[in-house]
Amino acid sequence: MRLEPNSERQSWGDSFRSVLNPRVLAMLFLGFSAGIPLLLIFSSLSLWLNEAGIERKTVTFFSWAALGYSFKFIWAPLIDKLPLPILTRHMGRRRSWLLVAQLLIILAITLMGGIDPARGETALTMMALAAVLLGFSAATQDIVIDAYRIESARPRYQGLMAAAYVAGYRIGMVVSGAGALYLAAWLGSEKTHYDYQAWQLTYFGMAAVMLIGVTTTLLIPEPVRNTAREHSYKTLDYLRLVFVFLCAVGAFIATFFYTETLFDSITELFGNDATIGFISELVHFSLAILVAVFIGWLLIQAGLVNNLMARETWIEPIADFFMRYGVKTALLILLLIGLYRISDIVPGVISNLFYQDLGFSKPEIATAVKTFGVIVSIAGGFLGGLIATRYGVYRTLMIGAVLTAFTNLVFVWLALAGHDIPVMYTAVTIDNLAAGFASAAFVAFLSSLTSISFTAVQYAIFSSLMTLLPKTIGGYSGTIVDNIGYPWFFIFVTLIGIPVLWLVWKVTRELEAG
Repeated sequence: MRLEPNSERQSWGDSFRSVLNPRVLAMLFLGFSAGIPLLLIFSSLSLWLNEAGIERKTVTFFSWAALGYSFKFIWAPLIDKLPLPILTRHMGRRRSWLLVAQLLIILAITLMGGIDPARGETALTMMALAAVLLGFSAATQDIVIDAYRIESARPRYQGLMAAAYVAGYRIGMVVSGAGALYLAAWLGSEKTHYDYQAWQLTYFGMAAVMLIGVTTTLLIPEPVRNTAREHSYKTLDYLRLVFVFLCAVGAFIATFFYTETLFDSITELFGNDATIGFISELVHFSLAILVAVFIGWLLIQAGLVNNLMARETWIEPIADFFMRYGVKTALLILLLIGLYRISDIVPGVISNLFYQDLGFSKPEIATAVKTFGVIVSIAGGFLGGLIATRYGVYRTLMIGAVLTAFTNLVFVWLALAGHDIPVMYTAVTIDNLAAGFASAAFVAFLSSLTSISFTAVQYAIFSSLMTLLPKTIGGYSGTIVDNIGYPWFFIFVTLIGIPVLWLVWKVTRELEAG
């Protein structure tokens, strides 16, 4: 379907009443659950590592632990296909996977809290592995929540469902961002006085907060299941599918780690140049993915998986998308998805270090960025959701793209002003209002592209593309800043957002023409 979703205009009264729909409210709590893990990998963890004396370049590399969000489309088909023993029968497909993902998140956060990164390279490696587990579990939770959101409400509610999700997500980020910083500071850890036990108790507290998500999962109803395109398979077929997936994952890990020395040598050969390093890591990741795909293909060709099941799992969701939109429009849509949030995600990786380098204290950062800023972003999210519900997603999407790119320029002002509280609050207000607005519009846009027959897989592909390139570049944000400084860094992230405006315009024309 090519028509813009929610094109039938509603009254403002109907739009506001839709906020009280029980399924919309449920998304608030599920969004909260989804918002907890991210900052425990990004900003809160970066401050913890910084206080523990880990160098800035290594700190920003830890953002790659969240690349599970960017590769979740690889195992999203398993979430759609595999029933969980006992749980699926009693809770349903979506709720059972959601519960398992949330329990794994609690386990990962607890493991991170039990590791002191200041104890040496081994401890830092263990922390990285725990962070990867958290990223994988959190990405799995996102897969299920996204599918649940799309399947549990009519299209006209999707704008507000997205807004409620974004609002809950931001509240969760307040807790895992500002809450973690306040708690760690109150327990006695500062940049000049590192206290591991303070951070340990902080992360244990964040694990406990995830019980809100678990409770929500136990209370919400299972959405109506679409069985039009489903087939029943034997237990052995499912086990074989999991085996092939695990073999592909193993191939990815082995290729990535055994070629790491080679690619590090290439980077060193060129004097550790930041651009060469980025290209080297991009090729490094791509090679590992290609080997994993090749191994999976070989095992399927060898007959280890039911061919019909493999095609339904990994091929049909992609084929459906290209058939519905056509190759040209589909490729433009995928390009837009991959670039839309680049000007928002890339600077977000280094934002806490930026504030610290300007001389702002942890409580100042927590108050301005992680509390006040998130409240502003929630307001921006509901504004974006209401405007998308009343005027349509495409117009809102263009406004969000403009705001996301050009609001980065306010951080150039802050970088030049230094430790200036009024300027900081001005920058935080403008940036978070734009981010909330754009996020709600973009989530509604992605939801509208998804076929109900392949909800989890297609949305996982979209949301994975949304973060893949920005997070990869974000891993080098520390290196970029070291080379060009903060003012030019924020100018850089503004410029890379400008092509997105043309893409929004072009995709909108293609979809409306179709």
